[in-house]
Amino acid sequence: MIRDEIKAAQISAMKAREPERTAAIRLILAAIKNRDIELRTAAAPVDDDAVVREVLQKMAKQRRESIEMFDAGGRKELADVERHELAVIDSFMPQQMDEESAQAAIAAIVAETGASSVKDMGKVMALVKARHAAEMDMSRASGLVKAALAG
Repeated sequence: MIRDEIKAAQISAMKAREPERTAAIRLILAAIKNRDIELRTAAAPVDDDAVVREVLQKMAKQRRESIEMFDAGGRKELADVERHELAVIDSFMPQQMDEESAQAAIAAIVAETGASSVKDMGKVMALVKARHAAEMDMSRASGLVKAALAG
């Protein structure tokens, strides 16, 4: 389980006296714990790895946005901190699809659904998210789906 990998990484980072990595892993564990608390009221049990992946993807997206803003604002030192945290977060995320594989997967879903215009984007994105949420960034997938339906 991904959660166990993160906990083991925290212990090894602490033993290796890597304060930046330890701090980043603590942020990840805190975000996961917050999500666990939110899900306590959920009626159906949720897959643990899916919850952890969701938290990691959200954190990675936040870091990317922060990096862009800090770079635009000339705050290199803050952008570097965010980059380091993003690298730690990415180390726990599943391998992402490359551009070619993502396009092929989207093309298959477009063909399967019979989507022909941008109006069909919702049903295509629903299937993309259901099948490839773990290995594909949905913001990037959205652009690829739009391009596939427009072309």
